[in-house]
Amino acid sequence: MLRPVTNLSFEEKLRNYARLAVRIGLGVREGQRVLVEAPVETAPLARLLVREAYDAGASFVDVRWDDDDVQLARFTLAPEGSFEQISRWRVDAETETADAGGAVIAIRATNPNLFAHVDPARVTAHQRVLAAYRKPYSLQVMTNRLNWNLISAPVPEWAELMFPGLPREEAVQKQWDAIFAATRADQPDPVAAWQAHLADLKRRRELLTEKQYAALHFKGGETDLTVGLADDHIWGGGAAQTPSGITFTANIPTEEVWTAPHRERVDGVVVSTKPLSYNGVLIEGIRIRFAGGRVVEATARQGQDTLAQLIDTDEGSHRLGEVALVPHSSPISRSGLFFFNTLYDENAASHIAIGSAYRFNVRGGVDMTLEEFQAKGGNDSLTHVDWMIGSGEMDVDGITRDGQREPVMRAGEFVI
Repeated sequence: MLRPVTNLSFEEKLRNYARLAVRIGLGVREGQRVLVEAPVETAPLARLLVREAYDAGASFVDVRWDDDDVQLARFTLAPEGSFEQISRWRVDAETETADAGGAVIAIRATNPNLFAHVDPARVTAHQRVLAAYRKPYSLQVMTNRLNWNLISAPVPEWAELMFPGLPREEAVQKQWDAIFAATRADQPDPVAAWQAHLADLKRRRELLTEKQYAALHFKGGETDLTVGLADDHIWGGGAAQTPSGITFTANIPTEEVWTAPHRERVDGVVVSTKPLSYNGVLIEGIRIRFAGGRVVEATARQGQDTLAQLIDTDEGSHRLGEVALVPHSSPISRSGLFFFNTLYDENAASHIAIGSAYRFNVRGGVDMTLEEFQAKGGNDSLTHVDWMIGSGEMDVDGITRDGQREPVMRAGEFVI
């Protein structure tokens, strides 16, 4: 269990969290406009983000509210044939902000089982149309054209899932404690703590980029997977920069370093080590076999239909867009908690992502045409979904261009 390291009050930790999100996460620049996306249940944090953004120099801060109950009502009660309708204005708010040189911060918090009893075909039909319309904005995110950030905050149903058997109020408080600890918001100087952490991630990503491995081999448990890496790949991790020089950290928390797989050079079997919460459905026991970079067999103990529809989103969703390394000793892994939220759970274990690759993970990729990017091995898709494959049993080797093997991780820990 993650333990608070100070006796700061809840209010002090919440202010720390909002300050981290704006200063370290978003990196707001003087005069920028900011869009905050927030579930209605997280209004107190959203309001603090607004104030922190203005304190950091933002010229205009707007909020786009989300609501689980509204979404559930639609997918439960709306008539068949209506799910391809989307609220374009919600996406237009993001695009308008990005086009104006602004920044977007999202509080991603939802009930992981929200759509457990909803026909997944309804959600998939909606997500396909939404992702297609959102593609221009997503491309700006995938190329770091704007400074953006994801954080999270408790919602009651999610807290009760993480801490079953506790009264709702106590479960929410325990979830806040876990979030504060995972994000270092419970430390007396969280900004300094994050600066030191980001320096460590920078050292590791630069070392791996210099290595230019042809592939990574994952071996542990039931997984035996070779992931070829894109030509001229670059490892990311921690802070990034926009073309205008704004430094930001897209995810808080973050413990990973990651890069782009080669879309045609992934072979073997991979088995998930943690459940995946996707579109309000828990998918457990994922087992996928790849050949020539493409999914050729996919099963799950739970959520099989949802997994199948995710993979069938488009051609790119049959391939990988990210491979990430996370030490088994990361703070979130050590906590022993499963968050049912990819923002946290992906930072407890090494993982891969089905779907689109980040353009900045290939040298010069941001300015390439799609055809040029794919020729380097980069993947393109309407989706990008991370799922966890790492554990204390996982060994990872780097395979050099001449076929030699070098240890990168042993028993889930870095050895480089």
